[in-house]
Amino acid sequence: MKTKLVKSMMASLVVACASLTMIVATATGQGTQGGTLQGTWEMQITLTDCAGHVIRSFPSLIEYAAGGTVVESNGGTPQALKTPGQCVWRLVGGNNYAFRFKFFTFNTSNVFTGWTIIAGELTVGATGNANSGPATVEIYDPNGHLIATACAETVGTRFEL
Repeated sequence: MKTKLVKSMMASLVVACASLTMIVATATGQGTQGGTLQGTWEMQITLTDCAGHVIRSFPSLIEYAAGGTVVESNGGTPQALKTPGQCVWRLVGGNNYAFRFKFFTFNTSNVFTGWTIIAGELTVGATGNANSGPATVEIYDPNGHLIATACAETVGTRFEL
């Protein structure tokens, strides 16, 4: 009898804790708030010289996680020459989001050559299955000196089963 009572109390406690976690996550913006961006997106990145001249275009796969973190991989640079992008994001308002990510770069001899920081904004469409927005690209040498800048336009669709 005692065992059944303990099991019943534990089950209720687990449900209460799970519910509390979801409520806290929602209240702090880490759960459903801004959730329309959460998930994995197939992106097309168009890099420009900021005067509108296209440098190149390439695909990217970006995962926006609850809590404001991101992991990014792209087809614009061979993976042997860069680390995956690590990022933070936040809801700005409505369906608008800000993001900023960084990845480290290497040459073909596996020597560290610096890093790139990309910052931008995204607007998620009304259906929640498309997004787009501008970004800026800053390229730094290993000593932290800014050596080049560029602009980008991003367009994406949700990657789903």
